[in-house]
Amino acid sequence: MKLKTFRYNKVKSTNDIAIKKINSGYTNGVVLTNMQSRGRGRHGRIWISKNGNLFVSIFFEIKKNINIKKLTIKNCELIESIITKIIKKKISIKKPNDILVNKAKICGILQEIVEKNNKKYIIIGIGINIIESPYLKGYKTTFINKFLNKKISKLIVFNKVKTLYEKKIKYLNKCM
Repeated sequence: MKLKTFRYNKVKSTNDIAIKKINSGYTNGVVLTNMQSRGRGRHGRIWISKNGNLFVSIFFEIKKNINIKKLTIKNCELIESIITKIIKKKISIKKPNDILVNKAKICGILQEIVEKNNKKYIIIGIGINIIESPYLKGYKTTFINKFLNKKISKLIVFNKVKTLYEKKIKYLNKCM
């Protein structure tokens, strides 16, 4: 399935934009921004958005009887596979939705389900630290380019994420 890309320079939250797109009639897509002023994590936590990192939300229609825990695991595994190919390091998933390298957070995923016109949609917000990681008191963080001799851009990582999801949307819907 081809995902339409919606690009922005700065938004409050890519998940919020995805909700607006669903409410305006889009059934799938991917929201990409350079900056988020109010990116969020689970339980209302703030996602600190450093310029140059990847902030993206993927959305598509899902079956009504979705198993959100299974979907969370699958989404973490998909992003883990991308990061593993880029940095060739052992990566772990800290349940339910963080991806770690050497016990330091490199990525967070926030999933939301929305209903519109009796249909369900999943929004998968993904934040990947590429060029810099925020300082979080009591929580180690890291970024992709720390592990690379030749630096990678967020657009290259974005294209890998988008391409993988375009290939896997049907698979994700089947395993729920």
